[in-house]
Amino acid sequence: MNRGVPSPPPWLRKNSPNPADQNQANFNKRVKTVKLFWKEVKEEPMLMDRSGKKRTIWDELKPVPLDIQRLENLFENKSKDIMSKKAQDGNKKSELIVLDAKRSNAINIGMTKLPPKGAIKAAILKMDTTIMNREGIEKILTTMMPTEEEKKKIVEAQLENPDIPLGSAEQFLLTLASISELEARLKLWAFRLDYETMEKEVAEPLMDLKQAIVEIESSVTFRAVLSTLLCVGNFLNNTNAKGFSLDYLSKVPEVKDTVHKHSLLHHICTMVMEKFPDSTNLYSEFGATTRVSKVDFDELAKNLVKMETECKASWEYLKAVLKHDCIHISKSRLSEFLNDCAERIIILGIIHRRVVNRFIKLLVFLGFPSHSIREAKVHTVCKVISEFSLEYRTCRERVLQQIEKAAALKERNKTKGKIVAQPQKCRPQTKEQKEDQQLRQILGESDAEEAKMTQWGSMINLRGRKPSTPGGTLSRPNSVMMLDRGYSTPYESTTDIDDEILESLVKTATAQPSRTEPRTRKKARYADRKSLRRTLKGGLDIGDALVT
Repeated sequence: MNRGVPSPPPWLRKNSPNPADQNQANFNKRVKTVKLFWKEVKEEPMLMDRSGKKRTIWDELKPVPLDIQRLENLFENKSKDIMSKKAQDGNKKSELIVLDAKRSNAINIGMTKLPPKGAIKAAILKMDTTIMNREGIEKILTTMMPTEEEKKKIVEAQLENPDIPLGSAEQFLLTLASISELEARLKLWAFRLDYETMEKEVAEPLMDLKQAIVEIESSVTFRAVLSTLLCVGNFLNNTNAKGFSLDYLSKVPEVKDTVHKHSLLHHICTMVMEKFPDSTNLYSEFGATTRVSKVDFDELAKNLVKMETECKASWEYLKAVLKHDCIHISKSRLSEFLNDCAERIIILGIIHRRVVNRFIKLLVFLGFPSHSIREAKVHTVCKVISEFSLEYRTCRERVLQQIEKAAALKERNKTKGKIVAQPQKCRPQTKEQKEDQQLRQILGESDAEEAKMTQWGSMINLRGRKPSTPGGTLSRPNSVMMLDRGYSTPYESTTDIDDEILESLVKTATAQPSRTEPRTRKKARYADRKSLRRTLKGGLDIGDALVT
């Protein structure tokens, strides 16, 4: 024992725990369990003496028996050991970072849209579109191209620290820097992918313009509309103009009459439909004109020049690439592709010049003056015609609807009285009407029988003759003989008809009335009340009136 240090008092010596015994575990665990990161309570005797407390709550608690196996199964720690902070700090320091944070983050974000670092070099050298698309090429060209200064810094840092690996952004830039003529390869590859789209954007509008010129020149309905509008305008202006500028077509729907407030285009549509029954709605004839009105041909000319410039630059890129790859130009597929592109661009230039010349001739055909032709734009002129044709179609459909409504109204007016009288024919006949109809039929038959009787003579001649036999026996009348033989006489048919007439008359006379109760006159409310004034006027005195 060290003599310089005083020994602790006896009460502290008894209660002081042994550090070796404190660290010993009372449980024999077979597996590693989850730990509870709490703070252990430590006993402070001096604090207990000051507070007058001899024991704490923890001294009074009794131990609880535990099911150790169940707790081991429930709280077994199955996760891997977490790396310590020292190890993490060591890993951070193990990467060599040369670029600043902003540049490094931009490259790391761009790498998410690109193939892996190991495959990107092969994809650029082979120009393989299955590995990297046009978006990836544009991404590298715009934001991820390594500069000479960055390349120099990365190489120097790697030489100074050969044991420390480079960061992901630094490795990516170093991989791109190892590709010879990187910018030339990427631009040549981009032109190869973009050429088909660029050619389509130039060729299709030129074809549409060529077709639009034919549509405008050959449209019969367009000529009919212009002719009608010119005649109406000359009448309203009291002039004899040869024509008018096509710019006025956009103002035709704005002019309205002073009576019905219909637009001038409405009346033009009506006149054209009356004078030219075979005319169309005009908009269906100008499909190509409508497409041309949406294209800026000044921009198209710039795109054509841009194609030619990029094709020439691609030749230079190809020459630079082939110096490193040692492949002859004539044997390369790229050289064949560029030759084909050059020929196509030259042909497109010739077509563009010819189509524009045709359009200028169209403007002369439409009556444009020379100063307007120089300033006229292709899409502007076609837009005026296309929008007018659309307005004409809308107005024409409205006029057709009005004509159909007028025809339907006229048809209804023709059958106006018949529709009311028609249901009377379908009403069922009453009993009296049926009997009256039967009586009329019978009377009609009797008139026909009387007409037949005139052929047989009078009724006297139809009676039986005197006996003419020598034996004094009476001879039977001819009518009886005819009855015996099975014949019927006209007299007999006449009596049958009379019987039928009498029977029908009796039925009609003895028929029950349709009302079940007889009609009775309704008495007045004060029928039994006697008026004194009327009594005095009748000559009676008041006493007689009271007696009555």
